[in-house]
Amino acid sequence: MTGVRQVEVPASARALTTLARVDYADAFLVDVGSMRDRDAGYWAREILEGAPLSVRSQLLSGWSAIGLKVRRSSERSVLGWEVRRATPDHILLGADSRIGMPGELLFKKDSDALLFATFVQKSNPLAHAVWAVTEPVHLRVVRDILNQAGRRLRT
Repeated sequence: MTGVRQVEVPASARALTTLARVDYADAFLVDVGSMRDRDAGYWAREILEGAPLSVRSQLLSGWSAIGLKVRRSSERSVLGWEVRRATPDHILLGADSRIGMPGELLFKKDSDALLFATFVQKSNPLAHAVWAVTEPVHLRVVRDILNQAGRRLRT
């Protein structure tokens, strides 16, 4: 896992969302190199749950602050996000919202890379306003956690 770059959201990734409507989407490709044989669930857990406690705490409090309903992690969730779909090649995580802004995170294997995509539905003016403030922070945090995971896995 060495490089992280933002890319257009592929139609094949967008087709996997279960949201009624996608009002925002982004995607990043992460080079996974020799670890490409790992399944998508491994990557989701490693990137989110493998992060340092301080990072996990910040993620959980940030998600809660923007109205996402994250729960205790279990076999059917990853860092509080419900597993909505899982195959060896992709895992789709979802969180409902207290403010009408449900979201989904997709981890999808793509040859020697991992695609990480975020999908957001904004159902009302409050959700639009909250996401307008959240989006720049979201993009920075996603890059940071993907880069941090890369450094952890290389050591």
